[in-house]
Amino acid sequence: PEPRIAAGVALRGLASACIDISDGLLGDLGHVLETSGVGATILTARLPLSKRLLSLHGRDETEKLALTGGDDYELCFTAEPARQQELEKKIAGLGLAVTCIGSVDAEPGLRVMEASGHGLTLGEPGYKHF
Repeated sequence: PEPRIAAGVALRGLASACIDISDGLLGDLGHVLETSGVGATILTARLPLSKRLLSLHGRDETEKLALTGGDDYELCFTAEPARQQELEKKIAGLGLAVTCIGSVDAEPGLRVMEASGHGLTLGEPGYKHF
């Protein structure tokens, strides 16, 4: 993996929070939410998934890996919906794409929703250092 340093710099002034996904999406996003005092909902149907991984493991396992696997060093950030086009354009200029995978809301906690509308419960949210 290659750290997204240029993307992080490009997000200054546009993103309201940002973290690299080194310990798993759920775990690292959980740190942001806890520090910010807000909650979020992730929609599994919106997760950008590897076609190769899908062919090897199927959708359910690939989603689990996308949510809890680490060492991706991709960026997870929050921003106002009104800034989506501006963000997409700026990040596209770096040869990267932006994917909206959910929303932030006032209710504390992290919710993961399957395409069926049912909540998904996973064990560990990612790598735990201690």
